[in-house]
Amino acid sequence: QVQFVESGGGSVQPGGSLRLSCAASGFTLDNYAIGWFRQAPGKEREGVSCISKTDDITYYTDSVKGRFSISRDNAKNTAYLQMNSLKPEDTAVYYCAAVYVLGVTAPCSSELYDYWGQGTQVTVSS
Repeated sequence: QVQFVESGGGSVQPGGSLRLSCAASGFTLDNYAIGWFRQAPGKEREGVSCISKTDDITYYTDSVKGRFSISRDNAKNTAYLQMNSLKPEDTAVYYCAAVYVLGVTAPCSSELYDYWGQGTQVTVSS
């Protein structure tokens, strides 16, 4: 059974940090690009950060550049999103997802992704 389990969400004050984890089971992530997406109430889902299967290529949406860092550990079949200097506008449900890729690429459009986690809430508020 293919499954993604996310963890690490929670509530923090502005300027705080969180580290999201996404553990895959039922398949290995070696040949998959991984993406982190988020959806705030009343807004469309957006691609936050994506990473190629060999972690050579990463993508960050402009609003998180310099604050968020995506990584992966294929040996642990897990991906991570380190979020620093969090802002209230980062509040959303965060999802990890995976898409099978042939080359070294990091697409970051949600419609391309096949496997999704259940989402984890991140709330940034004073």
